[in-house]
Amino acid sequence: MALQVWILGVGMGPQHVTAEAAEVLRSVDYVLAAAKGSEDGLLALRRAIVDAYAPAVPIVTVADPPRDRSPELTGPGYTRAVADWHAARAARYAEVLRERGGTAAFLVWGDPSLYDSTIRIMERMKSLGVELDFQVLPGISAPQLLAARHRIVLHEVGRPVHITTGRRLSEAVGAGQDNIVAMLNPDGLDLSALADWTIWWGANLGAAGERLMHGRVGDVAGQIADARRAARAEAGWVMDIFLVRRP
Repeated sequence: MALQVWILGVGMGPQHVTAEAAEVLRSVDYVLAAAKGSEDGLLALRRAIVDAYAPAVPIVTVADPPRDRSPELTGPGYTRAVADWHAARAARYAEVLRERGGTAAFLVWGDPSLYDSTIRIMERMKSLGVELDFQVLPGISAPQLLAARHRIVLHEVGRPVHITTGRRLSEAVGAGQDNIVAMLNPDGLDLSALADWTIWWGANLGAAGERLMHGRVGDVAGQIADARRAARAEAGWVMDIFLVRRP
């Protein structure tokens, strides 16, 4: 019999969990989560979500495999590093699922459809011979939170918005994109080429220590760097996102 797995989008905490996701969370046998050390703030947030909606459901932690996060990694090197990390994660999750069986849930930050690889890891586990069926429920995404906090629409009337990563921001600008949401931003991201653009920035949105900044890039880039460092120091982690728009 195939293992049953739920992938639940949970936004950034208990306040973002939908009634549908909460109902499923109460029905599973356990939550499977990566642990990145003894001071893992994101694991603590997952525990807060489970405590809020399904306190009887245990969290089974798996030590997260190491990943090469070198800022200079680009193109094929970055893709290989992420693929190796996913393969290691899939192998560790598969071991737990085979051992425990039952119905498991993964709690995904934001929404599983956007810059998250839990679905890909499920497919990789299936390719390893793990018999599982998985279902997905959506959550509030980081771009949605950014727009709500700044009280903006992510695109101008009848115009597109381009969503990419901080590593590929310059590529998007070079391709002529002029309204860009950037996620998964590395430390020290250089925005100097966009000095006259407008930025709407946020870090750790929806969590304790949330930071927001808005203005001309050339005027606020230094303040954003300081706020990003402060958010990391306070929470032990930082996830930031921004919209930049050409004037």
